[in-house]
Parts: sequence; structure tokens; C-alpha cells
Amino acid sequence: MSDALTGGCQCGATRFSATHADRDAYWCHCRMCQQALGNVAAAFWNVAKEVVQWTGRERATYMSSPFGRRGFCGECGTPLSFDYPDSPNIDLTVGALDDPAAVRLASHFGVESRVHGWTAGEGLPEMRSEDHAPLQDRWARARGEGE
Repeated sequence: MSDALTGGCQCGATRFSATHADRDAYWCHCRMCQQALGNVAAAFWNVAKEVVQWTGRERATYMSSPFGRRGFCGECGTPLSFDYPDSPNIDLTVGALDDPAAVRLASHFGVESRVHGWTAGEGLPEMRSEDHAPLQDRWARARGEGE
């Protein structure tokens, strides 16, 4: 086995760790994942359920189809997982990992629904969050600075 990868929701109420040697992840482009995550694709890391440990608040689940279940934080709504209840494996959302770069994109699934031009944007203009003055002003006001 390898070192555990950890992750969780945006508010920190629901956390997980998974000890799984394979670091290959995938983009799911199917319409169900697009709608469930409100995005053009879902980045998932597929692991055995037995290597996942959930801590903190229990994750909420929703049967998004007659056979598929979505896991999320019941407090803040962060999408955390997808699984088939009768499967030994579970998909964890890559964006919920504390270090998303610890896994690597290895494949695509559900490509019949892929929205071309939205999953690879190399060469387009870029901006760092800290260089966007309106966002930095909002953070300063939220911290009570500059009043």
C-alpha cells in the first residue's frame, strides 16, 4: 500500500482518507455527472471502498439513478463521491482531495457527452486569484481590513 490521501468538503465537516496505491484518476463526461456536479465533467479517483475511512459528519447520499449513488456534505453541499451500492469500489472527487495533484489524469469516460473545448484550456489567458483586485478587496472587507 501507499500513503493515505486525505480530503473533505469545503466547510470541513465531512472528511475522508484513502490508502490506495493506484493514483490514476479519470474525467467522467456523462450527462449525469455534468448535472450532478454542475460542471462539464467530473474528475474522479476510483478506489476500493474498504480503503476509505470517513470522519467527522457522516456524508449525505442521494440515489441519482436507480443504481448510482452520489455522496456529498450535508452541511455545505460539496460533492464527495459516486458509487454503486453493490460495488466494492467508490469514486472520490479529485477536487475534494487536499492535494488534487497527488493523482493523475489517466483516462476519460462517458465521452459521448464530452463538451469539447472545456476540459483543456492550455494557451488561453490566465490570472492568479491573488492578482484579481476585486476578489482581494472582498477578502479584505470580509476580514475587516480597510474600514
